[in-house]
Amino acid sequence: MTKYQNTFRIESARLKERDYSNPWWYYVTINTKNHAKYFGNVINEKMILDKLGNIADQSWKDIPTHFKNIELDYYVIMPNHIHGILILNECCRDAACNVSTSNRYSEISPQSNSLSVVIRSFKSAVTKRIHEIGYNSFVWQSRFYDHIIRNEKELFNIRKYIVQNPLKWDLGKNQTENISEL
Repeated sequence: MTKYQNTFRIESARLKERDYSNPWWYYVTINTKNHAKYFGNVINEKMILDKLGNIADQSWKDIPTHFKNIELDYYVIMPNHIHGILILNECCRDAACNVSTSNRYSEISPQSNSLSVVIRSFKSAVTKRIHEIGYNSFVWQSRFYDHIIRNEKELFNIRKYIVQNPLKWDLGKNQTENISEL
């Protein structure tokens, strides 16, 4: 483990050799802390968004407004998580995109317009809007899951998984291997 300013630092789950600002298709999952249900309920195999779910939904749809190099593909807001496909397109490569600074923080910070910056900004925007309306207990899980979509077959399967997520919401809850003993 490396340390930054003598503070414990968790190693990144990202691939070290991968530049996450490169144009590509990414599948991401973002969870709420402790999988708390904030965004609504699945009723009759359909996701019904509540007030907080609508904030998350609108913030997701707003991503391309804030990041011109991002396109959205399939996504679903679930009670305690979000699945989505983000397409990172070619980005400007001039000084306006990557302003160099002389401090150590710039060396470890994600590159502007990268997947990490997009997700961090999304999570921040949702948290701010939710806290503004009085839900101060809302917190995201600290990290997110990502998968680089390598081919059309993977894209098809991930899209299918996203669409079917609400349909399968109740399936795993009553299986004995998914129920912890008290």
